[in-house]
Amino acid sequence: QVQLVESGGGLVQAGGSLRLSCVASGRIRWIHAMGWYRQAPGKQRELVAAITSGGTTNYADSVKGRISISRDNAKNTVYLQMNSLKPEDTAVYYCNADIQYSVTHSYWGQGTRVTVSS
Repeated sequence: QVQLVESGGGLVQAGGSLRLSCVASGRIRWIHAMGWYRQAPGKQRELVAAITSGGTTNYADSVKGRISISRDNAKNTVYLQMNSLKPEDTAVYYCNADIQYSVTHSYWGQGTRVTVSS
């Protein structure tokens, strides 16, 4: 079994910063792409940022320049550094990873809530 455990969410004022972490554990041979998604109340889940095992990144237009994704392959961990936060960034943030043991499966974390007050 594989688990993804997120941490780092919370309440922050507009303009503030948060750093989310997601650690993968369990039966892992290789982790391919890792990413962060978010779901605001009444909205669909959307991609925030993703990073390949080689470090290539991809960002939603709405977060470019404010949010940065990185990973530590030795620790099976992906990070999301969020700066200049806005009230519209309020959502539950989910970690996702494509993890290979014998075959590759996509796994999700349980989510961590981020609330940005105005």
